[in-house]
Amino acid sequence: MEIVVGVLVILCLVAVIQLQFGNRKRRVAELELERTMQLFDVSLEVNSTIRKQDLLVKIMETSSRIMNAEASSVILVDEEKGELFFDLALGAKGDEVREIRLKIGEGIAGWVAQTGKSVKIDDAARDERWSSKVAKRVDYPTRNMLCVPLVSKGKIIGVLQVLNKRGDAPFTDRDLQLLESIASPTAASLENAMLYDALKKSVHALKVTTAAKERMESELRIAADIQMGFLPRKSISLQSRGEDAEGLTSAQAEAQATIRPAREVGGDFYDYFRIDENRLFFVLGDVSDKGIPAALFMAVTMTLLKGKMSVELTPGELLTAVNQELYKDDSTMFATIFCGVLNIATGQLLYSDGGHCPPYIVKANGEVELLKGKKGLPLGVMDDMLYMDNEVMLDLGDRIIVYTDGITEAEDQLQNQYGFVRLKEVLVREQASKPEQLLSQMVQDVDLFADGAVQSDDIAVLIIDRNSIK
Repeated sequence: MEIVVGVLVILCLVAVIQLQFGNRKRRVAELELERTMQLFDVSLEVNSTIRKQDLLVKIMETSSRIMNAEASSVILVDEEKGELFFDLALGAKGDEVREIRLKIGEGIAGWVAQTGKSVKIDDAARDERWSSKVAKRVDYPTRNMLCVPLVSKGKIIGVLQVLNKRGDAPFTDRDLQLLESIASPTAASLENAMLYDALKKSVHALKVTTAAKERMESELRIAADIQMGFLPRKSISLQSRGEDAEGLTSAQAEAQATIRPAREVGGDFYDYFRIDENRLFFVLGDVSDKGIPAALFMAVTMTLLKGKMSVELTPGELLTAVNQELYKDDSTMFATIFCGVLNIATGQLLYSDGGHCPPYIVKANGEVELLKGKKGLPLGVMDDMLYMDNEVMLDLGDRIIVYTDGITEAEDQLQNQYGFVRLKEVLVREQASKPEQLLSQMVQDVDLFADGAVQSDDIAVLIIDRNSIK
């Protein structure tokens, strides 16, 4: 009987042990299921949006709820500056929090970002790594916390932390493991969101840049049209009857020019117009800079030249007066210039040279020579500059060619310059050509020499012919 009772007791004990073991296994299974469901919940939340700001809100709200914590935060890594920053901070003092930056290694979050290790802090204020920089700014006491790294593709992109477990309970090791599990899918989704955010910003910047470029191109086209409006659009042919060294004569002068800016707008300019019955005024210049500043300086210079030129002024006096208007102590802009007044009937040419390329004269007998004379400084260099007048006689059939250094200083692929020799060869070869043909051949010869090399300077050429009236 005693044996039977003993066996029954043993069987009861075994049954109790099996029951307890089964309950324990069931609890473990239930906890594991709960953990799996929580992670599944996290996965659903973090994959529900690709927008970084929305995702950060979901990460913090989900982490706080699952970890039963009062607050949560995501602090991102700025690799360039070696700092941590709050890309998103909620609450009344969110703007102040976003201004806070932590050095890598500073505070608990900085330490986690530096080491890649997770931490469970039971008493934040007593931890030697603790930094109160954020807590003081928001006036929020931190009792305990968990902080884990956000790692994507082997790189730490930030840290995820939860603060103050509800009910004054401490965080457990199991809580830390759960937060680490939450951090894994979170990091991948966050990096994708950051890439998407960067892409959006790049696309927006591209749109802004494209719009600005299109607006600028439109404005430059308008500026180019305005600039070309300052220049004579057609050639001019003037006739005059008078007396030269050979007696009574009937002569005509023809002026024609071309210009090709290196950019949409440039600094080269020319002009020609009749100032009285027998005289033709002409000018060609080259502003030191390029683009809009040069175009503005060119417009002012042309306006002054045209406004101040009168029957009484010589070319030297005109340049002296214009220079006094243009000179500014703090300006770096200047313009080389050549201007002249041709008496069509007599052939007398008065001219003044402000540091410009020497023009060529193609004589009626075929000789080609440089026009030399006293030179002054470019306009805008010295305020009290006095420009001198020079004089030469143009016979019937003579031609003067004025040009800018965009011709002679044009470069090929090897940076060899076009030079004066090649220019003279063209003038000799084309001496019988009409003005429009010579202009075309000069520019074409420069282009053939350059062979596709990008040019940095404008090209302008002005031709004045003095011929007998047929």
